[in-house]
Amino acid sequence: MKDKIKILLAEDEAALGMIVKESLETRGFDVIFCENGEEALEQYKKEQPELLVLDVMMPKMDGFSVVKEIRKTDLNIPIIFLTSKSRSEDVVEGFGHGGNDYLKKPFSMEELIVRMHALLDRRKSKLELENIEIGQYRFNFSKQELVINGSEQQLTHRESQLLYQLCENKNSVTNRSLILNEIWGDDDYFNARSMDVFITKLRKKLSQDEAVQILNVRGFGYKLVC
Repeated sequence: MKDKIKILLAEDEAALGMIVKESLETRGFDVIFCENGEEALEQYKKEQPELLVLDVMMPKMDGFSVVKEIRKTDLNIPIIFLTSKSRSEDVVEGFGHGGNDYLKKPFSMEELIVRMHALLDRRKSKLELENIEIGQYRFNFSKQELVINGSEQQLTHRESQLLYQLCENKNSVTNRSLILNEIWGDDDYFNARSMDVFITKLRKKLSQDEAVQILNVRGFGYKLVC
């Protein structure tokens, strides 16, 4: 029998949390339920779940703070934020702290489960690509590392995410809006300017191989050529 996927759910509304927990369990997930941020962080370290579903507003430690701590050592575990907040600034903040998805309350269980499976599938594909070839470079997504001729360069979390997106469409154009929504959570003007800055940083870090280029395809997006 296939092992159940272990999920950590943190929600300070106990009634809602139990409903979500029971619904997920009927669909074959193994769910660890916590009612505050401190407990969630402790259970994450103890139980090593495969995915986190975190309420943003929780006692003792909010969801953003929990994720900030987790991302210091774990860049790969998928994280979905649950929140009643609706401002775009809150969504951007959630992605900025390292969240992978953001679900506003009230939500349907079907939508939550679809998003969970999408993130789990994406994580599996990323873990299978530990050494991605980019010309003479080797890119390790998990270690956030670029290596060329034995020389290592460390990437930031955001640089790694962006480079991975470009690698998925190597030698093809990657849509600008898709990148922004995937990594920044919104394709507004300010996030677009931020992405341009990160593209410039990646170009500099890939400059030791003249055959590698990140081209700007006006009006559409970027193309990683190698």
